[in-house]
Amino acid sequence: MKPAAKFLLTSTAGAAGALAAVGVYLSNKIMYYKKSTEEKIIESETKTHRFFSMRDFEAQNKEVISFESPFGYRIHGYYIPAYPSGSKKFMIFCHGVTVSLLTSIKYAKLFLNRGFNVVLYDERRHGRTGGRTSSYGYYEKDDLAAVVRWVHQRFGEDILLGIHGESMGAATLLQYAGLVEDSADFYIADCPFSDFTDELRYLLKNDYHLPEWPILPVTALFLRLRDGYSLSRVSPLLGVPNIKHPVLFIHSKNDPFIPAGMTEKLYQAKADKKQLFIAENGGHACSYSDNPEAYEKVLDRFLKEYVPEMA
Repeated sequence: MKPAAKFLLTSTAGAAGALAAVGVYLSNKIMYYKKSTEEKIIESETKTHRFFSMRDFEAQNKEVISFESPFGYRIHGYYIPAYPSGSKKFMIFCHGVTVSLLTSIKYAKLFLNRGFNVVLYDERRHGRTGGRTSSYGYYEKDDLAAVVRWVHQRFGEDILLGIHGESMGAATLLQYAGLVEDSADFYIADCPFSDFTDELRYLLKNDYHLPEWPILPVTALFLRLRDGYSLSRVSPLLGVPNIKHPVLFIHSKNDPFIPAGMTEKLYQAKADKKQLFIAENGGHACSYSDNPEAYEKVLDRFLKEYVPEMA
């Protein structure tokens, strides 16, 4: 083999190997994003969110619940009945990546105070729920469908049902409502991404200072091969135009992790029955903790307009 051809072959093989290494590394980071321990979650929630109290949660009247995911593992959660009992209003809560249902406690209290029964659950691969990988709504949306089915089977079809999600949980509920079934009566999406490819593009540029090409296409290929889905299908924006029930979109203006413009884009994509709240203060997933009065005011306005029982 001529030296030039050998050099070209070696260089091509080296470049291919480097790209493969990048694909493996980034797909690992996406599928197996490092999770926080329960101790770290409690410490962070206690420090950041003054509405969080593990002591109050442990003392709360609640029932451990568990049911089957369509993917073969068990979904773990809690059912907390409203007081006084007999309410036909229910809320399901979806948390973000790296954490667990414990981060939903502060939001659950908002709705318990408004007469809702509450269902908290650990999303796929988090807390006590099974599952091998995180997929940012692609598989999680079908788990949410299983949670909704459990609520309806247990409490009937004539209930009022809302779903609240934060970050990945917000992206999950929008994909559930727009791409699986629009079975809840209303939704509250707090700091979701609009499209996972766009979110990765944003993080590559702002956090890693790396170019989109060829990193994103290679990462997408490895995710398809390793976890069985197309990156382009992880997109709340694909589903939002299909959602007929009301949605309250929430974000913090200066969120450094998911830009507020993503939520504004989702809001614009929904035809009607919608409200938007961009909080002045707070980082990622801190709209409530840093703007409590404004958050509750917006929540009550939304419920009054779109939930007859709250008018």
